[in-house]
Amino acid sequence: MPNNLVRSIPAWVLSSGLKACGLILLLSLARGAVWLVNMVIVAPISDPLKNMQGPEALFLQNHFREVMDPTLSPDTHENWVKAYGKTFRFHGFGRHDYRLFSIDFRVISHILNSPAYEKPWQTRSLLSRLFGRGVFAMEGEEHKSLRKLISPAFSTRSVKAMTPIFFQKAEELRDRWEYLTARPTSIDREGLPALPPPPYSPARSLTDTVLDVSHWFSRAAFDVIGLAGFDYHFRSLQHESEDVYLAYRNLFKIADRNPGLRGLVQLYFPILGKIWPDEGSRILKESQAVIHRAGKELIQSKKTAILAEKASVTGMMEKDILTLLIKSNLLTDPFKRISDADLLAQLSTFLFAGSDTTALTMAWCAHLLSLHPDVQTRLRDEIISLSACSSNKQTGYSPQSHAEAIDALPYLDAVVRETLRLCPPVHGTMRVATRDDNIPISSPILLRNGTVVRDGETFRIRRGSYVHVPIEALNFSEDIWGPDARSFNPNRWLSLPHTARVPAYPGIANLMTFSFGPHACPGWKFSILQTKIFMATLLPDFVFEPAADIQKFNAVLTRPYVYDQFEYGARLPLKVGKYYPS
Repeated sequence: MPNNLVRSIPAWVLSSGLKACGLILLLSLARGAVWLVNMVIVAPISDPLKNMQGPEALFLQNHFREVMDPTLSPDTHENWVKAYGKTFRFHGFGRHDYRLFSIDFRVISHILNSPAYEKPWQTRSLLSRLFGRGVFAMEGEEHKSLRKLISPAFSTRSVKAMTPIFFQKAEELRDRWEYLTARPTSIDREGLPALPPPPYSPARSLTDTVLDVSHWFSRAAFDVIGLAGFDYHFRSLQHESEDVYLAYRNLFKIADRNPGLRGLVQLYFPILGKIWPDEGSRILKESQAVIHRAGKELIQSKKTAILAEKASVTGMMEKDILTLLIKSNLLTDPFKRISDADLLAQLSTFLFAGSDTTALTMAWCAHLLSLHPDVQTRLRDEIISLSACSSNKQTGYSPQSHAEAIDALPYLDAVVRETLRLCPPVHGTMRVATRDDNIPISSPILLRNGTVVRDGETFRIRRGSYVHVPIEALNFSEDIWGPDARSFNPNRWLSLPHTARVPAYPGIANLMTFSFGPHACPGWKFSILQTKIFMATLLPDFVFEPAADIQKFNAVLTRPYVYDQFEYGARLPLKVGKYYPS
């Protein structure tokens, strides 16, 4: 401000302004101090979860790593359940932050089915920032209406209509691997460091061909959801250069990053990303611009074609998810229709949730088969037997009928379900109580004062309390799956233990991987059938062997990495050899 202008302002005005600013600052500090004292000291005193048993923590200590790190969580969950029972509390951001943890069926069923529990606003804000207002970022009536809108796109009939795409891309992946394994030596994704030897010694080495199956399955699944979701050709199996594909890939990389301190602050102050953008914010903005531009054109062209009752040139017009969504949207009450931006948000959400989750399932399945050659051989024999029966494609053959036959293979079904149980793409999820509530239990809880909450009774939780829904812990529970719960044993699905059959809680019985209730994964049929078709296409031609020690880490999804090479990101290298019948 020019000096002469400052001199022209009366001293009392400057003084009053400074006093007002000082007063505002003092009031803000006082309000912050009151909030902090209430959060750290006052509120915990009356928190009902304080009366529960659970691991102790220091003032600013948390248990996030013990709960969420897959290298620690299985042992941690098992030890805590043995020490404190099926329902207890642990600490979030410090000793004052009590959070609920339970593997009690009745508790989990109540929480996932009750409208009193929602995803935390932080989770929904993060998802909205990345993908827009997708179904996983919505709650309440808005979520209910959207689920109703998208349900036809994932019906059994719609998924069956997509099976030609599954076969097309599975066969394309097989052809790419045929080429790579025909070379004397091929190491996929060159430039990465040499792999350390695995901690086991295979009886024989079938091949020197090492492929990062996680990356290849991801490319294939991306192509599948591109065609099945958008009727859009990414062609990522052939080359990874298409603009929209690269934009989505960059988006997913940001989603997988640890948000860090800046990311947490930006959740509370979104304007930070606009006035002080970092590299992640810039990449996000650029990627979303590419996606929105292409998405807008695609939605408009499909709307025009639908309204004009035209057929797609590729023949996919009646089958892709976007077309079904647009049709469903046009048929609904005009006042309840969602915008084009929200339509695109659903596709971005499905692309993330439907491509990499399925790709991870296929990669983990191949990995587990590499570690268990007897299972791999038995599964291959079952698939080859089916192929022999249907090799002569006479009248009556169709991709849909072949998919039905694959879907009905009992041992393939057992292997896929066992993979999903041991390697759920989502390690756990969170809910927050939107009001005070009483939660029913089926397994007794011993409180810190010696009081016992018995089967059929309830315990109280207050508004604002966080609940950790431990998908992995439920999938690994010995009480449900038996003493070999942490072992890969597909046979368990051929004679499921009675403890894994819980008719009173539909959805939670058998498998927690896709969750259940109003927020259950809508695309679970799509994912399972796609995985089965890929395995049925690849196993008759290839044998998998271990190539490195593989560990898990948690980002948004549970991903694989090579032990001692975490800095190089998600990878799952396997030795892939051509199968020759003996």
